[in-house]
Amino acid sequence: MEYAIERGLRTALACFLLICSSALSTPAAETAVAPDATLEKLKSIEESLTFLEQNLAKDLSDLMWFHRLDDIATVDKIRYTGPPSRVTNNPTAQGASNEIIISAYTIFSKKYAQTPKLPLLMFVHGGVHADFNAGEDIHIVRELIEQGYAVIAPDYRGSTGYGRDYWRLIDYGGLENADVLAGKKWMIENHANIDPERVGILGWSHGGMITLMNIFDNPTDYKVAYAGVPVSDLVARMGYKGQSYRDLFSAQYHIGKTAEDNVNEYRRRSPAWNADKLQSPLLIHTTTNDEDVNVLEVEHLIQALKAAGKTFDYKIYTNAPGGHAFNRLDTKFAKDSRAEIYKFLAKHLNPPNPPN
Repeated sequence: MEYAIERGLRTALACFLLICSSALSTPAAETAVAPDATLEKLKSIEESLTFLEQNLAKDLSDLMWFHRLDDIATVDKIRYTGPPSRVTNNPTAQGASNEIIISAYTIFSKKYAQTPKLPLLMFVHGGVHADFNAGEDIHIVRELIEQGYAVIAPDYRGSTGYGRDYWRLIDYGGLENADVLAGKKWMIENHANIDPERVGILGWSHGGMITLMNIFDNPTDYKVAYAGVPVSDLVARMGYKGQSYRDLFSAQYHIGKTAEDNVNEYRRRSPAWNADKLQSPLLIHTTTNDEDVNVLEVEHLIQALKAAGKTFDYKIYTNAPGGHAFNRLDTKFAKDSRAEIYKFLAKHLNPPNPPN
């Protein structure tokens, strides 16, 4: 914990020094002579500050994970490897084909520490670029730990808090899925008290999409899955989102083409276009007033699963309070919805302290 505080202070100091040095190193004459160059420099400074801010926010979130779960859980932060980057500017450069280093959080209940075989849950965070964040996820993780699950939560490639280079490794619907699967395998290899036959996976939004793609592509690795308001159809999504959102996907460091230029690549990365692969028990939740993942995406997924003759559970809420975040809030409505999730998971994973 002391190391995290020290790192946070160093990051804050770096922000301050960067601002000062930038202000001092740009003479007024230079600004007048080369306004375009100055503008580019300011954009570069702004980007650097954004990533420094993300690093600091990550340090603070880490402190919250350790502090606020200390009464019931043992939290650790570990690193393992995922596949090499799909995109590289220089494939012959030293280390260009190296595997990517993934950071992840492991969380074990103190109460059930001596239980011979524990069920494992993969907790997959959402957001195009986001992270496993204590401010948003800690109450849900606490509820899972109280039931006796072990949890691993990877900050897969493209997550925030690890700098610009890691942020640009994003592979939405691609190798990020392998990053999560590698975390599951790491837990089983390194913790003898994890039952490899009782592993589940859950996530919301982008995390719900990764959840779906994991069970579709690796059906024997997961006993059960929950996907909340999942991104389900990238082709449709590119149609109703704005240009700045689409630019995140067509960037050269990412997919490199628009859905118009390569619709099959966007379909390949979309759960709705892979629904025929489902073999695992699955629960899906969505709501008609979702302001982020339009319900039409999830409806397409549900229709595709039905057309493929798959057995699964789902519920489409009507104008659920909270929209996209409806069952991740602290309201009674949200808690009742999560109770449905926990009962569904427990039916297949049999945790030490299942919900009533």
